[in-house]
Amino acid sequence: MYALQVKDLTKVYSSRIRAVDSISFNVESGEIFGLLGPNGAGKTTTIKMISTISRPTSGSILVFGVDAEKHPDKVRELIGYIPQSVSVDGDLTGYENLLIFSKLSYVSKKERDARIIFALEYMGLKERANELVKHYSGGMMRRLEIAQALVNRPKLLILDEPTIGLDPASKTKMWDYLKKMNREFGTTILLTTHDMAEADLLCHRIAIMNAGKIAAIGSPQELKMSVGVEMIKLCLDSSAIEKLVIPDELGKIIGYENSSVIISVENAEKKIPSIVEYLLKRGIKIESISFNKPTLNDVFLKYARVAFEEGESYSQARMTRRVFARRSR
Repeated sequence: MYALQVKDLTKVYSSRIRAVDSISFNVESGEIFGLLGPNGAGKTTTIKMISTISRPTSGSILVFGVDAEKHPDKVRELIGYIPQSVSVDGDLTGYENLLIFSKLSYVSKKERDARIIFALEYMGLKERANELVKHYSGGMMRRLEIAQALVNRPKLLILDEPTIGLDPASKTKMWDYLKKMNREFGTTILLTTHDMAEADLLCHRIAIMNAGKIAAIGSPQELKMSVGVEMIKLCLDSSAIEKLVIPDELGKIIGYENSSVIISVENAEKKIPSIVEYLLKRGIKIESISFNKPTLNDVFLKYARVAFEEGESYSQARMTRRVFARRSR
């Protein structure tokens, strides 16, 4: 069974703006699936419809086979949702935040305390459980939000920009916790992000949205390969370069640069050992090897048709950091 099935999903606002325009995709159970796209692409609107916060204009959403429009209450029992904005209460302790959340999630009184303690320990917050959350760092607040989801034990965890506003160290910690949850509990994770490194590191598959539609979908490697071939640059003896010929299965020589030959291949990391072996057998000395490959930034540029919006993303992050700072006074 798929964790999530989205078919012909559409959202039209009263101003006749099609925020989401007939998109379809499936998320496998146990998968980490990413939604990428420029601001205004429809990512958050899609997340809100899947989370039953907003009703679709048309189309269908099935969460583990449950129709989200017909049975939103059942779907809410299956999912955990963490929005971009800070959702924990700074005037309560970490434990109290989870206690209130567990009651709202109808966790039985018998299991409540054990689940809270487990969630705090799992997210590295047990030692700070009885401190007011306003004294937590931004990264700790985010981890407490993940702990809330752990208390509810959702089968599908939905995260809207999970690391926006976090410093690099906190961001790396968050990535580790999310991968750990996915690996140890089999939690299916759906996330939106502007961070290409985050998407590349975490996601098994990615859908790129643009103007309310899905422009491309696939694994990070598949998407990067769709942008173009990879290039290997071999620095050789000049006499070897002049007479160098390589078989088609190893790649194609596309140019020369000083004392180097440039070869286009489909998978540089896999092809390099074979190319090295081929040249050494023929007595050709290799002075250096380098290669470059397409990145998710290149994919974003191709399918979103705009450059990665670092400026707007930075503004969002700065605003979120201010919220974290304000909450921690």
